[in-house]
Amino acid sequence: MTAAPNVADPRRIAIDAIVRIDEGGAYANVVLPKILADTELEPRDKGFVTELVYGSTRRKRALDHVVDRFLVQDPPPTARAALRIGAHQLIEMGTPPHAAVSATVSAAPKRFRGMVNAVLRKVATAVDEGITMPSLAVELSYPDWLVARLADELGPTEAEAALRTMNEPATVQRRDDGYVQDESSRRVAALVPSGVGQLVFDMCAAPGGKATEIAGRGATVVAADLRRSRIGLVVGNAERLGLDGVLALQADGTAPPFAPATFDAVLVDAPCSGLGALRRRPDARWRISPTDIETLGALQTVLLRAAAPLVRPGGTLVYSVCTLTRRESVEVVAAARDTLDSLGFVSTGGEGDGWRTFGPGVEVLDPGAEHDGMCRALFERR
Repeated sequence: MTAAPNVADPRRIAIDAIVRIDEGGAYANVVLPKILADTELEPRDKGFVTELVYGSTRRKRALDHVVDRFLVQDPPPTARAALRIGAHQLIEMGTPPHAAVSATVSAAPKRFRGMVNAVLRKVATAVDEGITMPSLAVELSYPDWLVARLADELGPTEAEAALRTMNEPATVQRRDDGYVQDESSRRVAALVPSGVGQLVFDMCAAPGGKATEIAGRGATVVAADLRRSRIGLVVGNAERLGLDGVLALQADGTAPPFAPATFDAVLVDAPCSGLGALRRRPDARWRISPTDIETLGALQTVLLRAAAPLVRPGGTLVYSVCTLTRRESVEVVAAARDTLDSLGFVSTGGEGDGWRTFGPGVEVLDPGAEHDGMCRALFERR
């Protein structure tokens, strides 16, 4: 159990948050806003804390590799967190060494300050002399399996570019109505026919970005999600935007409570590993595993098969995931192909606007400066 953070010390707040993430299993994008809401920090200092926590969490493998050269044993969690934010300032943020070392030492627990001071001074010297990393995975701070998998599936050059992009902080993008939504999500929502009088089913709708985007263009959107708490997010966002065309309900997408051929369009924005949106989730790269991807791929196949019969003849089916793995895209479509073919679906997607072919019927959008990575598949029921 860590002590309450000192509201006057951004570095101490960052140390507290990192310990909660590493030791307590907290999600960075959940715990940090709560911690900051309880402080009296100025917006600039809150931004500094966010960079320390997100950056140090995202880059922890590379940072720990540098720090560990000067340790004789693994330090306790609070000391490790202090060393990590200190190294992040020295290596990634360009903070002057004296300021980075002295301020981080002051924020560390008293009993570890001597060790933190000695190690960070050596890190500062190493930065001046040049740091060599043993592998691309360590340099970019990702698990070995993830770097190898994306290199195999995307191609080495494309994978490295994607991984480097996802190490950069995400830009905040707002629609004309003020809703914060990544450009990749907007490109998927744009695939869904949404004129006045059309009825659309958003099978996995929470928190409601795509549902409100589609409803804002005139369609009536039935927005479902498995968890009641998540449906509350959809309702709140629709109300805040003044949209009465979003009809939210709690429902299991694997067994949707609707008759066949009910909808003009169905969107399956399926639960996924999120490996195309890692810049928004700094700790996700350390949580996901190959086993998780297999489990998610199986679920995604069930969802796509369940969604297909709900589309009326002449209607549209859109499948999307904010990830970059074939198991969650190409293989899902292949596994559901028997269902799709039997119902008369044909692929209507294609390259353009940044999308490129990833496999039969599937396109991938590589992460870019202004958008996350995404996979999509677009079908029409003839």
